[in-house]
Amino acid sequence: MSVSKKTVLLWTFILFKFILQYSIIRAEYELHRDEFLHLDLGRHLAWGYTSVPPLTGWISWLIIALGNTVFWVKFFPALFGALTILTVWKITEELKGSFYALILGALAVTFSSLPRLNILYQPNSLDVLCWTLLYYTLICYTNHQQKKWLWAAALVFAIGFLNKYNIVFLALGLLPALLLTGQRKWFGSKNFYLALVLALLLISPNLIWQFQNHLPVFKHMKELSETQLVHVNRMDFLKDQLFFFFGGIFLWIPALFSFYFYKPFRKYLFIPLSFFFTILLFTYLKAKSYYAIGLYPVLLAFGAVYLEQACSQGWKRKLKPVLIFLILLFFEPVLRLSLPVYTPAQITDQKARYKRFGALRWEDGRDHDLPQDFADMQGWKELATKVDALYGSLQDKKHVLVICDNYGEAGAINFYSRYKDISAVSFNADYKNWFHLDREIHQAIMVKENINKDVDHAHEKALFNKVSVYGKVENPYAREKGTAILLLSEPKTSIRKLLIERLK
Repeated sequence: MSVSKKTVLLWTFILFKFILQYSIIRAEYELHRDEFLHLDLGRHLAWGYTSVPPLTGWISWLIIALGNTVFWVKFFPALFGALTILTVWKITEELKGSFYALILGALAVTFSSLPRLNILYQPNSLDVLCWTLLYYTLICYTNHQQKKWLWAAALVFAIGFLNKYNIVFLALGLLPALLLTGQRKWFGSKNFYLALVLALLLISPNLIWQFQNHLPVFKHMKELSETQLVHVNRMDFLKDQLFFFFGGIFLWIPALFSFYFYKPFRKYLFIPLSFFFTILLFTYLKAKSYYAIGLYPVLLAFGAVYLEQACSQGWKRKLKPVLIFLILLFFEPVLRLSLPVYTPAQITDQKARYKRFGALRWEDGRDHDLPQDFADMQGWKELATKVDALYGSLQDKKHVLVICDNYGEAGAINFYSRYKDISAVSFNADYKNWFHLDREIHQAIMVKENINKDVDHAHEKALFNKVSVYGKVENPYAREKGTAILLLSEPKTSIRKLLIERLK
């Protein structure tokens, strides 16, 4: 097979990836609550944020510059998913895999859990790409001993770190793996330490920002541990690892063992060792299952090359089309159960099936009517439309504060509102840093969760003479169902001063 035909095939996979990502989201689903926060980061560029490192903010700035449309919001995670396919393709070529191995590896990545990850504008898609790229640079350095691959590894790690701190756990898994294998000789190389210095220099602006802001990353991790990770079951974490690349399970599991008995792979023994060390670390820390997804694409490349060799002679050749068929076949339940290809009503009609596979389990440890991500993609336009109607009816908009209980509400209003100066904020996540404190507040629009628990509005009435409920989110499938919109008028004291005190 000529190089030109391989190139055509590669571009076919990439084009198909983009088509797939745009076609699997039904029109009934809106943006996800996390996407709204990430987009608003682009309006407040900094070297760090409470919730994420700075790179997401830079990408969001570009999305806003391009028009801030849903197309561009979805473009970048799809792009990172396509580049992950490209990286697996390059790893396969580096391992001397031929045409069949290239197809097998690309298919296993394309038809996996990655489409679910790549539908959302979150740091996770770029995180998986950076993990895969880091492995690629280390494989190339193992093969060629050229210092440029160490520089590339430093650059990839820095980009990954500035995108999501999760890549630190890969580094922690790689460290003992390198020390226990032939790669330990790298620690005697001057270029190895120069590459470490380069990585440290590249991430230093964010480290400085963290120290200047009293290390918010640790506060964020503590909150995450107390509110979400506390519900994580270690056995569920390990079980979930089998399903992320279920169609490629016969690639990555054999790959883990091929390093020991397939001679051409023995020099890469640090890869399966880093896999096991990282999985053990995540299991001990009770991490979310998807944190480990970046470990698998490189294994799919090794598995594809190994199976290509294993099925190259005799009756085993007949297994080649079977392996391809199985990848496509096993993607069908992934498509049905983990991607928004069905309406919320259709999902609730099949609730038992989703529950059987744990798809309805939320971060609170309980089952609900929809998968959590899908419920987080409902009700936002309704909320923004109702807030807009109230905001538009007010005469003195310069002295109106729009304040929400959580970042999803604030971000959704800012994204969907037709009023570009509405600037909704919250004491939740990074929004607490974005209050406009240069003006007095005469009226406030409050978006409040769990209103039934505080029907008297005692807290609001202590600050305002008039408190009225304007409307509620009524979408039955939304996680925000019942969230109320309040209008607060005639403040009893200076709201600006109270905000300044609270935000200190």
